Amino acid sequence: MNERTQYWIEIADYDIGTAKAMLVSKRYLYVGFMCHQAVEKTIKGYYCSVKDETPPFTHNLKNLAERCDLLPLFSDEQLDFIEDLLPMNIQARYPTHKERIFQLLTPQKCEEIIKQTESLCQWIKQRL
Repeated sequence: MNERTQYWIEIADYDIGTAKAMLVSKRYLYVGFMCHQAVEKTIKGYYCSVKDETPPFTHNLKNLAERCDLLPLFSDEQLDFIEDLLPMNIQARYPTHKERIFQLLTPQKCEEIIKQTESLCQWIKQRL
C-alpha cells in the first residue's frame, strides 16, 4: 500500500471511530456526516492505489467511485447505501436540511449506518 493510500485509510478509520463517539454522545447528525467522510476517504485511498495520483476534490461518492472504476463493482445494496449517504455530507451542513436529516437519524438508524459503513469500507480495503 503506497503512502497516500495509507493516509486516506488511516483517516477513514479515525472517522469511523468519530462516528461511534458521536453515537454515544447522541449527536446523530454527525454520525451520518462522519460515516460519509469515512466512505469518501476509503474510496479516495482506493483511488490513490489504482490511479497512483491525488484523488479529485469531490464529496460525491458515486462520482469518485466511478472515476476509479470501483462503482461497477458495488452490489445493489452497496449502491443503495451510497445513495443514502450522499445527502449526509453537504445537506447536513445547511440549516434548512439539518432538521430533515436529523429526524431520519434515530439511534437505531445510526447504529445501522455505522455497521454498513464499516462493512463497505472493509470491502473496499480488501480490494487494495
